[in-house]
Amino acid sequence: MQEMHSSNKNLVQLQSISLQLLLQSQYLDICFTGNIKRIMNNSNITKIITHSGTFHADDVFACATLSILLNGNVEFIRTRDEEIIKTGEYVVDVGGIYDANKNLFDHHQKEGAGEHPNGIPYASFGLVWKKFGEELCGSKEIAEKIDESIAQAIDAEDSGIEISKSLFENISHYSFDRTFGLFVPTWKESEHGEKNVDDEFIKVVHFAKDIIQREIIRRQHKKEAEKYIIEAYEHATDKRIVELKRYLPWKSALEDLEEPLFVISPREQDKWQIEANRIKGEVFKRRKYFPESWAGLQNEKLAEVTGVADAIFCHRDRFIVVAGSREGVLRLAQLAVEN
Repeated sequence: MQEMHSSNKNLVQLQSISLQLLLQSQYLDICFTGNIKRIMNNSNITKIITHSGTFHADDVFACATLSILLNGNVEFIRTRDEEIIKTGEYVVDVGGIYDANKNLFDHHQKEGAGEHPNGIPYASFGLVWKKFGEELCGSKEIAEKIDESIAQAIDAEDSGIEISKSLFENISHYSFDRTFGLFVPTWKESEHGEKNVDDEFIKVVHFAKDIIQREIIRRQHKKEAEKYIIEAYEHATDKRIVELKRYLPWKSALEDLEEPLFVISPREQDKWQIEANRIKGEVFKRRKYFPESWAGLQNEKLAEVTGVADAIFCHRDRFIVVAGSREGVLRLAQLAVEN
């Protein structure tokens, strides 16, 4: 009798868990393979079809983009069955057709699917982004920046185009394709049923969605910051030293202006910093560095060399200096300009 009661209790618990999962699934991306039918009769769910088997960055990011566009109300079907492919409202990286008007985004056909203006062939992510990027970003400029920074690199790798060469033997950039490839089940995991490729696909699609959404938000906020940065430049008495009231992503906003050498801003714990402005088009090279005699010094030693009592730190590469007060960094900045 006790066994029957325990069994009934377990059954109720399982039914409750199943109901919770079913309710949750209405708000999450779901994935089926082959010709498995939908388990929900929900007209708000949009069917997105992509290929089965191993996934790559281009199909993952393409599907992630569509999922964001459709507020996550999507059903992914991973298949190569031509009859099932025909039923897709969106078809990505499979099907042999590119027709943006019909939401068909394959690039494997003999004639390909066109090229970016610089000659990089389009893959599925680039094709989807080309149509929907501006709508997602709310800005043509931001959509183009994301196309340049993410989509084109992914399209190039998927098309077998090398866009960079390593300067060091056996050292290479760790791409999205390599990252997502980690989640494809190994032969041993597949053989033992430890991992399912479709489950892993959904996992990396969510990861890609987060990346895209963060890229959009950060670039939107960066664009918004530009007006404050330009205002600070215009109000600067000495255009070589720009002071910000709070830390803002200033590098791209100031790189087209000739005068700025150093940028001052507050940082955590009531400290202040000065950073050297970059040379336009360079990642690490600066227009002017802090004096060689400051390099790598901290606290008393830096204060002694500079004559600034609250000087705290100078990076050994001489591109950033920290002090305990606004007055301190202003004095350090003036010394650096005059050096």
